[in-house]
Amino acid sequence: MHVLLVGAGLSGAVIGRRLAEAGIDVTIVEARDHVAGNCHTERCTETGVMMHVYGPHIFHTDDEEVWNYVNRFAQFLPFKNRVKTTSKGQVFSLPINLHTINQFYRKTMRPDEAREFIEQQADTSITDPQTFEEQALRFVGPDLYEAFFKGYTIKQWGVQPSELPASILQRLPVRFNYEDNYFFHKFQGMPQDGYTAMVERILDHDGITVHLSTPFSRSQAGNYDHVFYSGPLDGWFDYELGHLGYRTLDFERFTYDGDYQGCAVMNYGEESVPYTRITEHKHFSPWESHDKSVLYREYARACAPDDIPYYPIRQVKEKALLADYVSHAQQESHVTFVGRLGTYRYLDMDVTIREALDTAATFLAQGPDTPLFSNPPL
Repeated sequence: MHVLLVGAGLSGAVIGRRLAEAGIDVTIVEARDHVAGNCHTERCTETGVMMHVYGPHIFHTDDEEVWNYVNRFAQFLPFKNRVKTTSKGQVFSLPINLHTINQFYRKTMRPDEAREFIEQQADTSITDPQTFEEQALRFVGPDLYEAFFKGYTIKQWGVQPSELPASILQRLPVRFNYEDNYFFHKFQGMPQDGYTAMVERILDHDGITVHLSTPFSRSQAGNYDHVFYSGPLDGWFDYELGHLGYRTLDFERFTYDGDYQGCAVMNYGEESVPYTRITEHKHFSPWESHDKSVLYREYARACAPDDIPYYPIRQVKEKALLADYVSHAQQESHVTFVGRLGTYRYLDMDVTIREALDTAATFLAQGPDTPLFSNPPL
């Protein structure tokens, strides 16, 4: 049996490795000149810093099998993502925690006092929040919403928070203690040698052939028994119904002789600041020491056809178009759509790997009866 995987990111690498270990002949085509997709890392020749070229990726999960899997191919070192944000001329911790609340309101409240205080600020007339704005006002009230969420959200998504679903904010916690680790998962870390080295090791198998700088054409599919496609779902159909909506990122790179901001991620919550955040990449590898620093300012905007898609918008019109593409996909055979682009969903790395492992296991058990999608996009 000979299978084709389109894309050498996490989905393609993990599925390809599992199938190759089972004795299946695997070919992977990748349009870029490197593996690892958007979690690609490389050394900056000027500073020596390990750069997250397409924006920072922090590995965090409660899935022990996934954690053990990535540690099979890389040494993960401890890393906690302590995000800061600049607003109203001050620096605060995110997610909103007891320190943020006390600093913002110039108080020294205990946890129970802060919980009661925030409930007093909240708009309790909102009983069933439907939009991002309603969720924030019900969650933290107008002051914290204006300072930390409104401007950042407008820049990130290009629309008013009143036009976004409440579910976007539901993943952002408010903590009534001084814990400032952005994530709360059991396993957290960074690969010592970067994500690209990890993916290269996953792909290092005699049964896998990788072709870089090789765009995929649907005409190739007939040469294989099955195709696992991690490219854009609408791209499989040559965008014949239109382009699904994404937000993309522009990166403004600059270097600094020393330590520029003292943390890996500094958000900018005010709409008057055009970028959403600055990332200082040497802080993603705290076990290394570098005199110079490399940083990126991030600007979010609508994704044009030739841009790299990052965040699926998934508003009403996009969901309608997605449903049309899913209907089209039901007519296909011997293909499985995987990953964030293939299923038009925002996925953390651990979820991507989990779904890839499950998809490979299903294919080994069911062959051609493998479901069309690694996880339903609707």
